[in-house]
Amino acid sequence: ALRGGPGPPPQSLLVSPVASEEQSPALRAARPRSCPRGLAAWVDRLPSGLCFLRSGGLSNLLYRCTLPDHVAVAENEPRQVLLRIYGVILQGVDSLVLESVMFAILAERALGPRLYGIFPQGRLEEYIPSRRLLTEDLPEPSISREIASKMARFHGMVMPFNKEPKWLFGTMERYLKQISELTFPQEAQLQKLRKLKAYNLEAEMRSLRALLEATPSPVVFCHNDVQEGNILLLAGRGAAPTDRLMLIDFEYSSYNYRGFDIANHFCEWVYDYSHGQWPFYRSRPENYPSHGQQLHFIRSYLEEAGGGDAPASPEEQERIEAAMLLEISRFTMASHFFWGLWSILQAKISTIEFGYLEYAQCRLEAYFQQKALCE
Repeated sequence: ALRGGPGPPPQSLLVSPVASEEQSPALRAARPRSCPRGLAAWVDRLPSGLCFLRSGGLSNLLYRCTLPDHVAVAENEPRQVLLRIYGVILQGVDSLVLESVMFAILAERALGPRLYGIFPQGRLEEYIPSRRLLTEDLPEPSISREIASKMARFHGMVMPFNKEPKWLFGTMERYLKQISELTFPQEAQLQKLRKLKAYNLEAEMRSLRALLEATPSPVVFCHNDVQEGNILLLAGRGAAPTDRLMLIDFEYSSYNYRGFDIANHFCEWVYDYSHGQWPFYRSRPENYPSHGQQLHFIRSYLEEAGGGDAPASPEEQERIEAAMLLEISRFTMASHFFWGLWSILQAKISTIEFGYLEYAQCRLEAYFQQKALCE
């Protein structure tokens, strides 16, 4: 999704055809190399001469670009594309290169939108008529089943990246270092930061690492942010009832523990980022998947991962399910801790109106509640 993590819902507005490149430095910078070969009708039409539908988020600006009706297009050339301009949070980060490679590979494997071109400030993607899922969509059995299937398919991919599971704790270590140097000009924010730091986050991460290292969990290629805003419900295309969804936004994707990806998705059942008032999210812990809902997801996941092959016996199936439930329960702590740290940093660097420090407090409180359940 636009946010690459928790945040307010994207607000779309229709922007009249851009008459002057001076209106957008980002678009002006994007123009020279935006259109690759094969998009002849688009050459010299970015950013002028197009109709734009703009969405804003934490990490990127997205523009739905439509060619005017009088412009002829070649066969298989799109009349609409999605222009992604990287935001201030990710601009210049080395991980953008990896993310673009991931995007291209996933597009080739029909697991993501097509890639039409890349350039230093962003890229051109296929525009897919769709809507993002809402939090209340996630428990719907057919949707949950398909998310599980899509996740299992994602996990089964072999990608040309470092396959050691360094991403999770490597990222959190970097976040902790940045948090140790963090300060705010407002006293109210400083008080909230001091309360968060009082949790002795470094010691908690050491404890969490020890627990997860003792928890069997396969290392697979993970999305790492399968929340409702990163799942498209496709419109048209003649999508089959079992092939209606598409995962998007891969900036956090990496080799990681399977348990994190599943647990992180379950946590997202709780948090609604479409709330229109401060702090622009709503937490409903009672919406965390029930035992039965977790088993429904796990069984759908295993069915896809196993190619439809059933375990040797009901006893073996029960053993696998019990092990996965424990794995997910422990990695739920990691999800809360990871996004808690992330949100502390966003409070400093993001310009989006969102209660980041409040959200960090919420996620860390959930971490300690889950820790008590796991002891």
